[in-house]
Amino acid sequence: MAGGAIVRALGRSGYEQLLLAGRDQLDLLDGQAVQEWFAAERPSVVVLAAAKVGGILANDTYPADFLLENLKIQQHVIETAWRSGVRRLLFLGSSCIYPKFAAQPITEDALLTGALEPTNEWYAIAKITGIKLCQALRRQHGFDAISLMPTNLYGPGDNYHPTNSHVLPALIRRFHEAKLAGAPVVVCWGSGTPLREFLHADDLGDACVFALEHYNPDPQEPVQHLNLGTGIDLSIRELAELVARTVGYEGEIRWDTSKPDGTPKKQLDVSRLQQLGWTALIPLADGIAMAYQDFLANPSTRL
Repeated sequence: MAGGAIVRALGRSGYEQLLLAGRDQLDLLDGQAVQEWFAAERPSVVVLAAAKVGGILANDTYPADFLLENLKIQQHVIETAWRSGVRRLLFLGSSCIYPKFAAQPITEDALLTGALEPTNEWYAIAKITGIKLCQALRRQHGFDAISLMPTNLYGPGDNYHPTNSHVLPALIRRFHEAKLAGAPVVVCWGSGTPLREFLHADDLGDACVFALEHYNPDPQEPVQHLNLGTGIDLSIRELAELVARTVGYEGEIRWDTSKPDGTPKKQLDVSRLQQLGWTALIPLADGIAMAYQDFLANPSTRL
């Protein structure tokens, strides 16, 4: 999803010499394969959008996989890019890097100031390591590596797997299937009270191109990454109701409070990126409608 959006944004901005390496062409867990690809293709700019991702259930079920696989992907690509003479690298992290009870909205300097949310700490620790690797290489070796921390993403190419997807695509699938089945009730996890922020993938793509063209942090600055989001959040209950309306489900929504809620509120302060001149453009209601049409058009994303 993220990679596809970045490719579309690069195309809209006139960049034509793109080197694309999907998972069917290059296994980023294979360090030797990554080195051979860089030696053969010689990219000048790298965007690392690949990661092992999933929702609360997947993170809680496969903690070792989330930590090990993301650490390998990041080290293989970032270190090889540096050693290969890449001119600039953009690393995509995640808003889950911040402490569970960080002051809201969350500023970039909240990193490493408190305990993480336990349900996704393994993924968060891997992403924090990626940020710090970029920062260390910039400081020690002058490698031009920058990082963006996007909030929750959704949009074309999302993963709608019944157990391993994030909350918004999971809700789209659940309400769609309930509508088709005529189910009178849909049960959702948690209390519905946590607050979350969502960013359309195409806004992410445009922001990545903007950052590559305009973001140049001082190597000695303590903060070496930018938050990326809309700066607007809503409750999971409100999100579920919005998705249900979009899909056309008219039954009852019940909440299973025996299931975990995760972080109570996670809203990013996006003022630093806005001060550079970039702001998200796609409203959530419009974006969910677009995502649902993509879901309907691409059954393979539901496997």
